[in-house]
Amino acid sequence: MNFEEEISLLIKSRYPLVMVDTIDEEYVLGQLRDVAQAQGLNFYSWSLSKGLRVASNENSFYKSNEAAAMLRIVNDILADERGALFAFSDFDRFLGDAVPARLFKDIINRIKGTASTVVLVGTEGKLPPDIAPMSARIQGGYPDERQILAEVNRAVAEFRLTAAHLEVDMPPETVRRVVKTLKGLSLQQVRNALNVCMLKDNRFDKCDLAEIEKFKKEAFDREGILEYFGSEQPAAIAGFDNLKRWISDRRNAFFSEGPLPPPKGLLLLGVQGCGKSLAAKVAAGELGIPLYRLDLTRLYSKYIGETEENLRKALATVERLAPVCLWVDEIEKIFAASSGDVDGGVSKRVLGTMLTWMQERKDRSFIAATSNDIDNLPPELLRKGRFDEIFFADLPDAAAREGILKIHLQKRGLASTEFDLPALAAACGGFSGAEIEQAVIAALYSASGANERIATRHVLEQLKLTRPLSVIKAEGVTFIRNWAKERNILPV
Repeated sequence: MNFEEEISLLIKSRYPLVMVDTIDEEYVLGQLRDVAQAQGLNFYSWSLSKGLRVASNENSFYKSNEAAAMLRIVNDILADERGALFAFSDFDRFLGDAVPARLFKDIINRIKGTASTVVLVGTEGKLPPDIAPMSARIQGGYPDERQILAEVNRAVAEFRLTAAHLEVDMPPETVRRVVKTLKGLSLQQVRNALNVCMLKDNRFDKCDLAEIEKFKKEAFDREGILEYFGSEQPAAIAGFDNLKRWISDRRNAFFSEGPLPPPKGLLLLGVQGCGKSLAAKVAAGELGIPLYRLDLTRLYSKYIGETEENLRKALATVERLAPVCLWVDEIEKIFAASSGDVDGGVSKRVLGTMLTWMQERKDRSFIAATSNDIDNLPPELLRKGRFDEIFFADLPDAAAREGILKIHLQKRGLASTEFDLPALAAACGGFSGAEIEQAVIAALYSASGANERIATRHVLEQLKLTRPLSVIKAEGVTFIRNWAKERNILPV
């Protein structure tokens, strides 16, 4: 349901009190006015600066600016009203005062079961414990996809009237992507984002998706708990054929409104340095959505209750940023003490919040989680429904090692055809992708120090000098590989 449908249902259900969290007060008041008219209700609005007014009448009731006086007037109005909708802006701030709190409680008790409703419009206000059970809480001021599309068309038409030239390259699929990316913004924010895109270069095309994503990040993530990362295309990672195919099969379902549900996410287990983090970036790139990493260092706080609140805010931001890929790197660190014995139950509550959100969320957010330490993963996280699939990233085979070498040589402006890739791949058996990359970098330094052009022998020398993790921590690597094999975890 959109906002108008939701608030209409609550009014018809005879809720005496509804709280609307919004950052676009004027837009919500306009919608409430339309809802009241559609249901045959008189509409009254109040704010401290404008006083109590009827519908869109500019004249307010006499001396109605002060909260207590306004409530007495409302009480008199209710004596003659069969049904009315009252919208009070920022009124929750006055409920700490005994007189307005008592008068307000009397009004709520009076309209219970009647056709009248009070709507408090603001941003995340709190109600006294004895009033809160009688209320409903919803979010408003955020246009749906139909309204966003109309605003996009309006902005393009208006810009073409005022600007000398606007080049538009928006096929239907890109328009759908733009609309979905703008979802979660207020109408004014949508206008601001579109104006920035068009004014920047007098163009409006798929490149503006990145500008809109940046706008949403700056608008919502004030605490910096979500860190923006660039995504990667499948060519940036060698191997991982099963993973690439899995994501490709689900790409269309992620944006379509068809019968197939959008994919929820995947969990990547495996040996350290074998490309799990890069695979998360590739997943975002293949789906064509922005990538945000949950910053665990900012998530946890020393103050009681703040960690859980930080997580709730971060997850609410993800929902508003959707469509988005949420990268949770080393997810086991969130639940390191999930028994609750060490940290007073914080990790246990964080686990519960995270699992519930993963299971119940309806937005188009995709989770790409990675883990190196399977022993610390709670079993609740591994069951189907939390993730669509679990993949295991093993040490690369010979073909994958050749691909990794080729990628890292080309990334540094070197022609891979000038190197003996099969010989290098054979020499780095048991190496992870990260270790192969470091060998290439070390070979560049070695060749530079000797004033020589880098060649196969420089890389071979560095590979011989490297002791891979599969040797240094052989027991741990063997354990995780056997664990995945015994449980038939799907290889990447």
